[in-house]
Amino acid sequence: MLFNIETERLILRPFLASDNEAMFAMDSNPNVHRYLGNEPITTIEQCDQYIKAIQKQYQQNGIGRFVVQIKDTQEIIGWAGLKFITEPENNHVNFYDIGYRLSEAYWGKGYGYEVAKAWLDYAFNEMKISAVYAIAHNENIGSNKILQKIGMQQNGQYLHDDIKCNWYELQNKNITL
Repeated sequence: MLFNIETERLILRPFLASDNEAMFAMDSNPNVHRYLGNEPITTIEQCDQYIKAIQKQYQQNGIGRFVVQIKDTQEIIGWAGLKFITEPENNHVNFYDIGYRLSEAYWGKGYGYEVAKAWLDYAFNEMKISAVYAIAHNENIGSNKILQKIGMQQNGQYLHDDIKCNWYELQNKNITL
């Protein structure tokens, strides 16, 4: 059921338990968590639990966040993907959220745009989803630019855990409701 997605420079694939060290290296960096509530992880066990939760999403929803690897080196540089959100968020429930997180060394190199675009294309062309949503911290200039560059429209702001977030959405023009 699960699959890989390839872009020009990257492979997007499902998480394996063995990806925990690469995720720990990324998610223990305070700079990575600057716009995520400033709560970097502190143990590898937290990564193990995170990966298990994502794998559960694969089973329940057939989709979730995927590992991002550089094709040439197989280096894991983060995650990206679609998550089916079943808890209320900004007065929405049961929607697909596009998200991504990259190791700091790979910021500003176009990888965020590359993975976001690949997942948006997959959502609309393969899954035939009618709309995709995204959330970005109001001050996270890089992430807001990526979402705008892939065509998402900011449709308001709201508070998430006392953090001012921008709410984005994009309707699939190939689907009539």
